[in-house]
Amino acid sequence: VQLQASGGGLVQAGGSLRLSCAASGRTFNSDAVGWFRQAPGKDREFVATHRYGGGSPYYAEFVKGRFTISRDNAKNTVYLQMNSLNSEDTAVYYCAIRTRARHYGRAYYSENDYDYWGPGTLVTVSS
Repeated sequence: VQLQASGGGLVQAGGSLRLSCAASGRTFNSDAVGWFRQAPGKDREFVATHRYGGGSPYYAEFVKGRFTISRDNAKNTVYLQMNSLNSEDTAVYYCAIRTRARHYGRAYYSENDYDYWGPGTLVTVSS
């Protein structure tokens, strides 16, 4: 299984980016997919996921109202639309999938909940 996050880049504060997470070697329609990020000098932190089984999105508090997670199963891709970016959003963004047992309705927001990780894409927000 290989994951590839893309769409990162340099954006001015207040701008937007859309990240994509594509999987190869696996159709992740039934997997839990999450977005995480790691800012320079900080630990990796949870950003967004869906409650497993087609449930509602689940976000970290600091991105509510600004970021939107969505998925296109036909394209085997999950997206993260990021709006109103600020300098604190500067980080490497990672997508991850959980292939082990999943529970309907549960949101997986710990790094340890996920089994496969992509290499990340860098988002830099200039002030």
